[in-house]
Amino acid sequence: MNRFVLGALAALVMVSVGLFWWQGRAAVERGAPLPQAPVSSIAPQEMPSADLSEIDGPELPEATEQTREQRRFGRYDRNRDGRITRNEMLSTRVDGFRKLDQDGNNLLTFEEWAVATVNKFDGADANQDQALTPEEFRKTAPPPAKAKPGPKCSCKPK
Repeated sequence: MNRFVLGALAALVMVSVGLFWWQGRAAVERGAPLPQAPVSSIAPQEMPSADLSEIDGPELPEATEQTREQRRFGRYDRNRDGRITRNEMLSTRVDGFRKLDQDGNNLLTFEEWAVATVNKFDGADANQDQALTPEEFRKTAPPPAKAKPGPKCSCKPK
């Protein structure tokens, strides 16, 4: 008896699933676009021309003449509001500070600073006599600034 009830229940479930699937398929087909007529090909004479010889692009921007002090001020003034805040002034020093802060706790102790200075001294003292000659002292100078790359394009403006 249980088999008949279970079989009838399974048949009802299968019929209801089939009805839902059939209605869903019909709804999808109703929403589908109608087939369109084939698009005629465009004749070659109707294609746009790719001749760019008569077209001029926009003018190149001109660099404003600034004094050395104005350029220096512009490097610090990050938000370009004409004022340098304390955070803007200190932001250029963050990389140097992080190099010295060995333990990463944002506190620079004398020992951390001294280690960096001693390492710099030891690297410059070639003969290990605990004194720097003028030639050895030149090694402690910061590296020269890299030259800014020139324009990549060798074309000449009109």
